[in-house]
Amino acid sequence: MTRYKLTLEYDGSGFVGWQRQLNGLSLQEVLETAVYRFCGEQVTSHGVGRTDAGVHALGQVAHIDLARAPAPAPEVVRDAVNFHVKPHAVAVLAAEVVGEDFHARFSARERAYRYRIVNRRAPLALEAGRAWLVQTPLDLEAMRSAAAELIGRHDFTSFRAAECQAKSPVKSLDVLSLAREGPLVTLEARARSFLHHQVRNMVGTLKLVGEGKWTPDDVRRVLEARDRTQAGPTAPPGGLYLLEVLY
Repeated sequence: MTRYKLTLEYDGSGFVGWQRQLNGLSLQEVLETAVYRFCGEQVTSHGVGRTDAGVHALGQVAHIDLARAPAPAPEVVRDAVNFHVKPHAVAVLAAEVVGEDFHARFSARERAYRYRIVNRRAPLALEAGRAWLVQTPLDLEAMRSAAAELIGRHDFTSFRAAECQAKSPVKSLDVLSLAREGPLVTLEARARSFLHHQVRNMVGTLKLVGEGKWTPDDVRRVLEARDRTQAGPTAPPGGLYLLEVLY
């Protein structure tokens, strides 16, 4: 048995998310079907996280085990899977052989997400489904001040989805930074792990600060409330990208 680490990018539009579900096509199903078409093996792919419907990835990581002998070279696995995932907007960027102790989810020491906001009046023509259109001018410095309130180890219950299955709401948020280039505002979040919808809920809250509806003090109050109803809205999934995973 040979274990392969796969790094993927994909457009999450039209998928129900990473994990197999009964209500539509998942990225896990697309990958496993491509592997079966390549070598005839029924595999279970293990991803670093369960990206939601409509969420994209620039650096999703998964692993699979192949019993085939001799073991195919990593570049053969990469190219064969890429051939068989067509016509879906999914690509294996890299494949590498790893030890049996490697696990895409449990071996990860840092996950990074990027959220993209287009801040302008005009509607999205090219970026529809790939960014959040916010038409009210955003105060980036106020958003940065508010983001600073969230960095560190906290109980993030106020930013946790009701269906979150994490054992504890306490997480350490290492980075929450914002940058602007023209109308494009990008937010980057880095941590060992995140709660379900945590990034999107933080973005929705910071948007209220950027619009002048809330202050950084309000964000501190929300964090301390440990109550999801006190925080801002959940930002749309199309603006969120799994950027990279570090091991």
